Parts: sequence; structure tokens; C-alpha cells
Amino acid sequence: MTSTSADVEATTARGVSPRAASGAPVETDLGWALGVVFRRYAKASGAALDDVPGGPRGYQVLATVNSDGPKRQLDLAAQLGVDRTVMTYLLDDLEKAGLVQRQPDPADRRARLIVPTQQGSETLCDLERRLTATEDEVLGSLDDDERRSFRRLLQRVALKADAIDPLHNACLLADENVDPATT
Repeated sequence: MTSTSADVEATTARGVSPRAASGAPVETDLGWALGVVFRRYAKASGAALDDVPGGPRGYQVLATVNSDGPKRQLDLAAQLGVDRTVMTYLLDDLEKAGLVQRQPDPADRRARLIVPTQQGSETLCDLERRLTATEDEVLGSLDDDERRSFRRLLQRVALKADAIDPLHNACLLADENVDPATT
């Protein structure tokens, strides 16, 4: 027997705890819901960022150096949880695409600052428009107030979860042989 979202809403509206009800539909499970929403967002945002060197990581680099200003390469890698060797290759690709530049750090001639180019800033604006469209598609069943509440609540939960169990190296999650529970 499959349950519709109307069935789930009716059960919840009556005050019946979906976990306590026998035969509760999978749609009431938090893990299932998070997985479905994440999978949809990951696919749609991946497609939106497909032409950016490094995909989501490339976007994060562009967004960070545009919002925070020039950053040392090692500081950027640490902030984004990217292995420094991986960051070097990512920056090479972003630089070849004309999106960032490495400039000498006036405070330390051995270090390089990562600076967005004009093209990089323009590309970021386009990427942000694409990601907004992606969010609109994924969160399309919510009105504007519900979206704001959802984002605020999700951020609060995420910040608490990250404080308890921070991800020290995002590169490990890309390795299929690594259990995410151990990172």
C-alpha cells in the first residue's frame, strides 16, 4: 500500500506520530525526506554548475573570493575543506577559464592571493541566477514565507549538526570507499 502526501498530511494533522503509528509510510521518515530533497537538489544544482571548472567546488571558490575578497590559497582550501593539492588543480582550471587570478600576497611574497576576475564576477552572477531557479524548482511546493522559514530552520539544524560533527575534509566524501559517518 502506498501513501500519498495527502495521507501523510492527514495523519500528521490528526496528531498521530508517524513513528508511533504501525505501518507508517516511508514518506514520514526524516532520513527518507532529507535524502529525496538532497538528491533532487544535487542533480539540479549539478546541472546548473556543469560548465564551471570544478562544478560545485568551483562555484564555492568563486562565491567565497567574491564575497570575502582575496584569500590566500591555503586559507581558501582550509575554509572550504578542500585538500590543498586538489585546490591547486581546481585553481589551475579556474585560472585557465579566466575566472580567477593568483596574485602575489604583499604581506608574504611566498603566498598567492586568489582574486576574482571581472569575468569571474559576471559568471558568479549567472550561476547565482541558475541556482535560484534550481531552488525555486526544488522548493516549488512552498510559498515565499514557508521557503524563508524552511531555510532558516534548516540552517539552524545544519549549524548545530556541524558544530557537533564537523566535516574536516570534504574530499573524503568523494571517495566511494569512505563511510561518511567516519569523516
